[in-house]
Amino acid sequence: MFEPITDLKNTRVLVSNDDGLHGPGLEVLIRIAESLSDDVWVVVPEHEQSGAGHSLTLHHPLRMRQVRDRVYAVSGTPTDCVLLAVNHLLKDHRPGLVLSGVNRGANLGEDVTYSGTVAAAMEGTLLGIPSIALSQVYSDDTSVPWETAEAHAPGVIRTLTALGWPESELMNVNFPCVAADAVKGVVAVRQGSRKIGDDLDQRFDPRGRSYFWIGPQRSRERADEGTDIAAIQNGQIAVTPLCVDLTAGETLGRLRAGGLA
Repeated sequence: MFEPITDLKNTRVLVSNDDGLHGPGLEVLIRIAESLSDDVWVVVPEHEQSGAGHSLTLHHPLRMRQVRDRVYAVSGTPTDCVLLAVNHLLKDHRPGLVLSGVNRGANLGEDVTYSGTVAAAMEGTLLGIPSIALSQVYSDDTSVPWETAEAHAPGVIRTLTALGWPESELMNVNFPCVAADAVKGVVAVRQGSRKIGDDLDQRFDPRGRSYFWIGPQRSRERADEGTDIAAIQNGQIAVTPLCVDLTAGETLGRLRAGGLA
């Protein structure tokens, strides 16, 4: 188990994301982190890495540059950022907490398998650090309700870190697309089901060669009771514990019972 954190003020916090150095949710998360701790470090991708998942850069070198005091940009993925931060930049004083986000858009259902925001938190977990991914749901890109995440995230983070959780798990938090004072509570829910990227848009360049855009349209989205999707639709903050161990325990038992010792 990750031990409960009773003193966030003196805990070193690492902030990362997948929207990159200029992602609008980064400064929101920095303010959130600095309201909790006096020791906040930021290591983020140089450019947007949405949809990068838990990928590592293996075939070309990575560069890290200092942007300002305790803020660094990396020419790689969110996973690269957390790895470099923990094992290089902060190796002599590792973070006690990793916060990833605040993502511009939901990370619900199967989104988590594609999400660089979740991947940064996953890498922190694999490195032995309690980690939380945070995302702000929106419906209109011109008016993302960042104030909702900023108002409620500190309390959610304090609650989660005070409880502690298993070392093989990370926390995925989604804030609903409502005003801060319209949030209808915080709920612990399971991962729902929806599929991203089924809408393929084929186009042609001036030489007649085809290319494709993968669209955001979902082919299915079920707001089953007790899921992250239902919570967001109800105007609630959804907290979902995600497990790094992807083993399907029930099927493993059936296979063994069927003779695969």
